[in-house]
Amino acid sequence: MSTIQITHLTFAYPGQDNLFNNQNLTFDSNWKLGLTGRNGRGKTTLLNLIRGKLSGQGTITMPLTPLYFPQPVTDPTQDAWAVATEASTAELWEIQRELSLMHTSDDLLYRPYESLSGGEQTKVLLAATFASHTGFPLLDEPTNHLDITGRDQIAEYLHHAQQGFIVISHDRHFLDAATDHTLTIEKQQLVLTQGNYSAYEQAKQLKDQSEYAEQAKLRHDIGRLKQTAANKRQWSQSREGDKYGNPHQKGSGAVYDTGFIGARSARVMQKAKNLEHRMDKAITDKESLLQNVEFIDPLKMNYQPDHHETLLWVRNIQLSYNGQPLFTKPVSFELNRGDRLALIGPNGSGKSSLIAAILGRFKGAVTGEIQLTETARRSLVRQHYPDNLGTLTEFAQKRGLSYQDLLNNLKKLGIPRDDFKTPIQHLSAGQQKKVELAASLATPTSLYLWDEPLNYLDVFNQEQLTTVIQDVQPTMLVTEHDRDFIQAISTKIVTL
Repeated sequence: MSTIQITHLTFAYPGQDNLFNNQNLTFDSNWKLGLTGRNGRGKTTLLNLIRGKLSGQGTITMPLTPLYFPQPVTDPTQDAWAVATEASTAELWEIQRELSLMHTSDDLLYRPYESLSGGEQTKVLLAATFASHTGFPLLDEPTNHLDITGRDQIAEYLHHAQQGFIVISHDRHFLDAATDHTLTIEKQQLVLTQGNYSAYEQAKQLKDQSEYAEQAKLRHDIGRLKQTAANKRQWSQSREGDKYGNPHQKGSGAVYDTGFIGARSARVMQKAKNLEHRMDKAITDKESLLQNVEFIDPLKMNYQPDHHETLLWVRNIQLSYNGQPLFTKPVSFELNRGDRLALIGPNGSGKSSLIAAILGRFKGAVTGEIQLTETARRSLVRQHYPDNLGTLTEFAQKRGLSYQDLLNNLKKLGIPRDDFKTPIQHLSAGQQKKVELAASLATPTSLYLWDEPLNYLDVFNQEQLTTVIQDVQPTMLVTEHDRDFIQAISTKIVTL
């Protein structure tokens, strides 16, 4: 066991605010550490600092060789075994051993890497990472492209791994199953919690409740100080006026000791100033009180229910490519107004293909019957959206969207205002996904068809989506691998 130590770490990209500010952290290399935090807070940046790809102020003591996942693949046309051995210092038999521990056949090693599914590629590179037991794995979102079964397999594998690691993921169920410590980036701070993500979340809720209570007390105290200072100031000003009498009363004049009144009003004025100083100090002392409380603004969903009771019928549908059926048996279901129907199943089971068939865009053969109510307006979230181009203004005009609604949802999803003028194709992959999602939310519609909407979204964005769907209760057909999300929003489940 070794100790990894971060001392007085400060880091910012040129021209931007600090991601980390004078942070100190010590953890053991045998810990199974989940790294979480909102998008843009610096999770991947922290991994790159630990592995020496970036440098900031302060020091990072890393006694082990960092092993970063996903490794770059120079030639994806090679067989997977060649890619794996190139990405690792281990022998092929050691990589095969790790795949066996993932309950995955090593047959896939003898297929071209580029022919493997995203989940299979993930398992090959993870096996290459862990096959050597001498380094310290840094895993950057290994749950991408994994279906529910794959996530369970990898979570179990990591839970029983002989070595520690750091893993970034936005899947709470995965983190709970795979990790024993949680490191969260909260507004320039690194917060370490003993236990998995649920343990962190419980501790965070208790801390936030305490800070909210302190903030309420602070507001009460500041209000009282402000009122007292205002009252004293008003009294001293009125006493000062008494020295000169009432200018509106004929023949009026001061007939009492103006020196005494002036001195007393000066003393009261000084008290008022002292109260203002006390108030300012109280505000300054408490400015950072809620700095780690995450404010999650509710999203707006432009749902407009259709008058039809049933919007979609799917009866005995079978899809096939080149005579090969996708489903083991024909699929049937109906989607009524207010239903949230989840299509679930492993990678390659045909979920996206079924949505394409419903929209009349499937390129293979279709048998059976699909009836989609023609008057039902539809709003999509797709896995790929190469046609989202240009500025947000142009995009909103092309799609017939409210520009203000689009911007409001993008801001609530965490895209900085500075990026609103950036052409969509130049945004990061995560930001492009948020544009696709915000456009769907802003579209006046009676039916949502969402294909893996949680890709690239952090836990807070996932909570925003869950909340707005539960509040609005729209009619929706959705595919997703995150079981917590499916359980939270769905009223029907169809397994492929």
